[in-house]
Amino acid sequence: MHIRELDPSASPLDYYGYELRRAREAAGLTQKALGSIVFCTGSLIGQIETTLKVPTREFSERVDAALGTDGLFSRLVGLVLRSQLPGWLQPFAELEARATNIATFQSQVVYGLLQTPEYARAVLETGWADNLDEQVAARLDRQRILAREKPPLLWVVLDEVVLHRPFAGKEAMRHQLTHLLSFRNRREVRIQVLPLGLGQHPATAGSFSVLRFEGDPDITYSDNYDKGYLTANPDVVRDCSHRYDHLQAAALSVEDSAALIAHVREERYAEQPAPDGSTVA
Repeated sequence: MHIRELDPSASPLDYYGYELRRAREAAGLTQKALGSIVFCTGSLIGQIETTLKVPTREFSERVDAALGTDGLFSRLVGLVLRSQLPGWLQPFAELEARATNIATFQSQVVYGLLQTPEYARAVLETGWADNLDEQVAARLDRQRILAREKPPLLWVVLDEVVLHRPFAGKEAMRHQLTHLLSFRNRREVRIQVLPLGLGQHPATAGSFSVLRFEGDPDITYSDNYDKGYLTANPDVVRDCSHRYDHLQAAALSVEDSAALIAHVREERYAEQPAPDGSTVA
């Protein structure tokens, strides 16, 4: 059998596959034997070892337990998943994971850290992604920073139009808005809605984020179709921070925003009774 040789320095995925093969062989296990232990096929083990498939976090945790690798693959999988993001987004994701404070205005979609799987898939589908499953997994993996012992302070201002744009249909939107409401009691997450009736506001140019760090300069980030723009230019950071302050002041309060989100959920995306008495989206 021809065994594909990997260059572990080529990419995080190559390194993961190289280490998985090395650890499996050191344990004296065939691909089929390891697969039976971690509840998958030997073929999937082989595909991950040769970079044909991207590992999941659950798979990595099972492999660590099976091979006694002390969390190696659970640590590596974060790098692997991040590498599946578009190249222009990867630097931002790395900085986002280090930030102590994230302030973001979103004019088109829910911020990535707050997206449900169905909503994330619908958003990413609009970009005609070739590796859609991997990009969805990577986006959801970014959200792990909110589950840390010391998560960043996340302040999100959403244009109200985001609540009305039905990505993935009514059921998915109902779940997405319910997910937003689940953050009402999270002290480190604040969500405000910029009402449609406001008209002119200081961020008509589009979405942007301001990231703050412990001991490093603040940065701003914005993106378009095929690239992202990061800068620590003090003048740009100051201007974006100033605009964000105005957006927060113009937006509904956190409490009123939650009430509006709940209202839109029930008015636009509530379950409807079917003829047989059951409910449908």
